[in-house]
Amino acid sequence: MKSFKYLFFAITLMALFTSPEVSAKKRLVKKVHMFGFSASFRDSVIYFTNIQAVDNVWMDTKGNILLGRNSYASQLKNYMTNSLGMPHRTCIVMFAEKRKDADKKLLKLKRKYTEKTKDKYDIRYLTDTDFSFQSLNLDESDFEEAVEENQQESRKGKNKSKK
Repeated sequence: MKSFKYLFFAITLMALFTSPEVSAKKRLVKKVHMFGFSASFRDSVIYFTNIQAVDNVWMDTKGNILLGRNSYASQLKNYMTNSLGMPHRTCIVMFAEKRKDADKKLLKLKRKYTEKTKDKYDIRYLTDTDFSFQSLNLDESDFEEAVEENQQESRKGKNKSKK
């Protein structure tokens, strides 16, 4: 019994003084194809951007996740708010390294709002002259922040799937 107390005490001390390391690494991708999507619960207007080639994008090698994904979505949200006067919209960004894969993702999302629904949506398109994504310059501190953000989102997704 006494040895169990010491073992428990040692494990507790190790847990307190050991911090998990971020094992993810970043890699620079020369070109990624991405598009944006914007919708609102307040109206039936759906916006799609064109697929755009964005240069020098950082990816998390673990899970092949776009770093700064929220920043790219914020660029679209800011455009919707400031240029179109639509502040209450949810904006997402989807991407792929190959144009063909990005085309498939865009087509699949468009079908959800055109063919596979009974609701009528007003679908509008933003051209490259209307809106274009800007590359992010992530330094080391931004990278650590983006990795932590991706890990939190991944944990949230796992928790939702368990429910």
